[in-house]
Amino acid sequence: MKVDIELPNAPLGNNGILLKISSPSGKHTGDLRIGRATVTWRKSRARSGKETKIQLATLIDLLEQHGED
Repeated sequence: MKVDIELPNAPLGNNGILLKISSPSGKHTGDLRIGRATVTWRKSRARSGKETKIQLATLIDLLEQHGED
């Protein structure tokens, strides 16, 4: 996977951090936006409103439960 990071010039609460995710061949897979309270995933060709959103605290809990020690 390839990850390009776009850091906003505003505080995290306004725009979050946008990670553009690509396959090893360079094909755009999707966008992962990390905000103050939520994480949003949008597949590469998904329209606005068709993204998957999860609370940041829930994502952290999932990672801690399923991560390796």
